[in-house]
Order: sequence, then C-alpha cells, then structure tokens
Amino acid sequence: MTITPVEARTTTADETAPRMTVAYLVNTGPVTSSTFIRREMAALEAQGVTVRRFAIRRWHLPLVDPRDIADQARTQYILSGNLPGLLLAVLRQAATDPAALLRGAWLAARLARSGGGAIRHAAYFLEAAYFLRALRREGIAHTHVHFSSNAAAVALITRTMGGPSYSFTAHGPDEFLTATEDGLALKLSGAAFAVAISHFCRAQLLRFGGTQFRDRIAVARCGLDLDEFVPSDRPAGSSRTLVCVGRLCPQKGQVYLPAAVAALRATEAPFRLVLIGDGESRPAIEAEIARHGVGDLIALRGWQNSAEVRAAIAEARALVLPSFAEGLPIVLLEALALARPVVTTTVAGIPELVDEACGRIVPPGDGAALVGALRDILRADDATLAEMGRTGRARVARHHDLGTLATTLRGLFAAAIAREGQVREGQMRKGQVGVRAGRERIGREAAEVET
Repeated sequence: MTITPVEARTTTADETAPRMTVAYLVNTGPVTSSTFIRREMAALEAQGVTVRRFAIRRWHLPLVDPRDIADQARTQYILSGNLPGLLLAVLRQAATDPAALLRGAWLAARLARSGGGAIRHAAYFLEAAYFLRALRREGIAHTHVHFSSNAAAVALITRTMGGPSYSFTAHGPDEFLTATEDGLALKLSGAAFAVAISHFCRAQLLRFGGTQFRDRIAVARCGLDLDEFVPSDRPAGSSRTLVCVGRLCPQKGQVYLPAAVAALRATEAPFRLVLIGDGESRPAIEAEIARHGVGDLIALRGWQNSAEVRAAIAEARALVLPSFAEGLPIVLLEALALARPVVTTTVAGIPELVDEACGRIVPPGDGAALVGALRDILRADDATLAEMGRTGRARVARHHDLGTLATTLRGLFAAAIAREGQVREGQMRKGQVGVRAGRERIGREAAEVET
C-alpha cells in the first residue's frame, strides 16, 4: 500500500458505493477536551459512513457539552463496569477459536515484554476478546483509533485474533514519550495505515515506528466546520480581554501566565485574562495568581461547553496558549477560525499553523518573549489585529476543513476494507485450489491401488 506521505489525498464520494460501517475506539471518551473526535465522527456520518462508538472506559468527570453527553449515550464501554462480560468473551473465544485466543495472548505478552507491564497488557487481552465479539456482532469492517497508546494495543490484539483491519491517528505529545515501551513499531506494522495530524507528528511516527512504514503514514490535519465558527461583528481591537482555553496541566504552561500578567500591569492596563478549563495545575495557578497579586486581572472559569468557548474567544482580543508540549491544539484552529490572533509557542506542529502573520509565536518557557508577544497584541491597532484575523481564518479554511478531512478518512477506510476483501478472497481461492489438488491426489492414489 502506498499513501501520499506529504498530505493525504482527497478522494471523491462515490454515491454508488455500499455504506461502510466502522468502529471508532478511544481509551477514554467522550471527554471535554476531545471535541475534535466527536466532530470527526459526525462529519463521517454526514458522508454516509456508519460509525459505532467504543471506549475502554468512561471519563471520571461530568460532561458539560450537550453533544458530548449525547455521544456518551451512544458509546459502548469495554472495561467500565464490564468485568463479567470480559471474562465471558474470553471463555467463548476459547470455545470457538482457541488458536486465535492463543495468538492474542502471545501478542499481549510480547507487548508487555517491551516495557508496558504484564497486568496492563493482560487487561488489553481481555478487552480485545470482548471487542472482537462486538465487532463481529455489528458487522464492522474497520476500526479507527485516536492516539497510538492503550486503545491501539487493543485494536492490534483484536486484529491478531482475526478481527478487522485497523488504523490510528497519532497526535502527540504524550504518546511519543512512551512510544518504545508501548510498542508503537508493532502497532504501526499491524495497521492498515496511520494518520499524522502534522508533518512533525509524521516525523515522530517514523522515528519511533520505523522508516520502513513511511508509505502507510498519511498527513491529514484536524478540521473544523467554518460554518460553526462565525467571527464576531465586534472587532478584536475593541476588546481588552485575553483568553486561554485548555486543560490546566503542566504541558499547557498556564502556571506562567500570572507572572506575565503582573509584568504587563503597569504599562498595558486595563486588560484581563480569562482561563477556561480545569485540571491538576489549578492549585498551582491559583497560588501564582495570589503570589503576583493579579487576582483582579485573571478569572478561572472552569470547563465550559463548546458554544460558551466559542463565544468567549469571539469576544476576546486574542487567545494565548503558552504550551510546553502539544500535538496541534484544536483551540488554536478555533481562535483563528473566529478571526482572532493567537499567542503561542514553537512546539511540535504549532509552527505549521501559526506565524507572525496571524499572531505571535515564542519559545516555550521564555517569560520575556511571552510578555513581549502579549504586549505586541495589546498595543496592536485595529487594522493590524483585523488583518491577523483574516489571515488566520483563511489558513484554517485552506488546510483544516472538516469536510475534506472526513472525505480523506472515508477514502482511506474504503481502501483498507477493499484490500482486506482482496486478501480474504485470495485466501479462499488458495484454499479451494488446495482442496482440488488434494482431491486429485487422492484420486490418483486410488487409481494406483486399483491397478
């Protein structure tokens, strides 16, 4: 198989093609920070693909977006509250196809030896046995996984036991931190194809997965429906609010924003910073706000639904995201689609999206550079901010269209399913030839006996 590695090709919808059914598998879902997966599945469904939603476990926090809540009701959970089901699936598999079960167990043990841990991979083996039966029951022809970690291991083991072809989308950054012990090379070798959300991400797949798989890695960038992201009539220059959206965690770097706000207070006030999201860094951020005495300038609003996030960005002057580790943050796409400049860092795939024409981009951890970038945005005139907004929106429209992404994925799924059918047909023909040859051999031996 060869996939254009620079950018995945866009395919044209075939109205006469039979409707395909695919499974989407994630480790935890839906979660508030993964709206891009929900949007992707919905876009595929709009193009005639039947998508069955699976997740290994439920998210432990309440969902705030009605569409995430609706998707949760449609999701089948493999592990959460399902231990009897897992054990029963293994017993049934042992009774119907013990050889396949042994292959799955052997592969799980092999993955565990690479550094992932025996208990964890024993769980993946149980999950794969259950997932296999669910796929067969629903007539699913292909599985697609987001992130190359836990769920990809389940898809690989399922495939080894006779399940359908699978693929995965790699995002980073965390999945590349443990790529070797998580067996990324094995997952890539067993996949029909892999999707990288940026050229940087593709390079990481080649680095950890092996350059021999270069032809099965497609770059297909995450997408947005621009009709859902309508810029505000209010010019960016009329606002003095900066907004930061994302999980509050060390990777996102929000803990360094209070110091930057304090440094700007004397010369750039009035302005304010709104943080939307929650997470493990919240206590540290609150401590920094208190230490720098900027509680009157920074508001922490917690998680909000998609409509509230869009409204906050659309009414802001700019979005800031001072990350240390990323894949390619969807919130940057959202801000640019809403014609708002962004201030962010030179991490992973971000420089493939952001430059000085649509915002400011600084080295991660460089406090002085971050302060300078925010000062530029706060001092920029209306015309400059408006031009940044137009450039950013045009860039998202050109490279991050959700419909184009769905068409590309649908084409890749269809090609993988077709190849699978050809392989099975070849195996059947080979078996038939073998049966005929055996019959002819028996006939010859019988004739020799008679003579």
